[in-house]
Amino acid sequence: MHGLGNDYVYIDCMKRCPDRLNELAREMSDRHCGVGGDGIILILPSEIADFRMRMFNADGSEGAMCGNGARCIGKYVYDHGLTDRTNITLETLSGVKFLTLYPGKDGKIESITVDMGEPVFDTEKIPVDAPRNTSVKVTVPSGREVELTAVSMGNPHGVIFTDDLSDEMVLGVGSQLEVHPVWPDRANIEFARVEGPGNIRMRVWERGSGETMACGTGACATAVAAALTGHAGRDSVIHLLGGDLSIRWDEKTNHVLMTGPATEVFNGTYQRQNPEQADI
Repeated sequence: MHGLGNDYVYIDCMKRCPDRLNELAREMSDRHCGVGGDGIILILPSEIADFRMRMFNADGSEGAMCGNGARCIGKYVYDHGLTDRTNITLETLSGVKFLTLYPGKDGKIESITVDMGEPVFDTEKIPVDAPRNTSVKVTVPSGREVELTAVSMGNPHGVIFTDDLSDEMVLGVGSQLEVHPVWPDRANIEFARVEGPGNIRMRVWERGSGETMACGTGACATAVAAALTGHAGRDSVIHLLGGDLSIRWDEKTNHVLMTGPATEVFNGTYQRQNPEQADI
């Protein structure tokens, strides 16, 4: 499945879950020798919500939250008959998220709104090694200095407002910033260009996956950073390589609401490369 091109292999673990998940993520995500994707996402039972999500990046590292992944899970559990409700809860490592599902004329889910919760600006909680404000100046090994806004949407983000959305910037500077010592746990890096009131174009270098076609938490972080820095109001459309996400930072609740599509591409059985391990 994918959310605006941010593609993961989704594994239904409601009855059985595979083991060695870090290794499995690297194996399945390989676009030449595996299925291919930005990582894998597991759909599991939960004791505190309707469903539970675990996500692993293409490099095998586990992430706390994935906005596009949450939307895809909403579509999967409804379209495959695991629920008949259009308001569900999803347990993640960054807390329980609330999803509103919107069926289309064919009865299948077309779009989903995810309540992503409150943005985090406390530098210790993001985490980022910087004074207690969200503006951080960083110099990368190539000598280029950039100013970014640090915010967490369940995972750490550094948002840079710039007119330069070139490959040199995103693939070069982005890859260096992901692993910069200022981030104790690495970070997702967003490059954002304001193109008009409430319209922001963005490219993202994701922690553990490299550039992806979309990043839900990154779009939320960018919209919040734009509002904080006066680049936009509390409602923004984020234009990503894979399409658009509508983001609203609600003034009353302080929660960030993300709305966008989810798409199922194919399903099947995966044969493990190690013959001693069971197929998925």
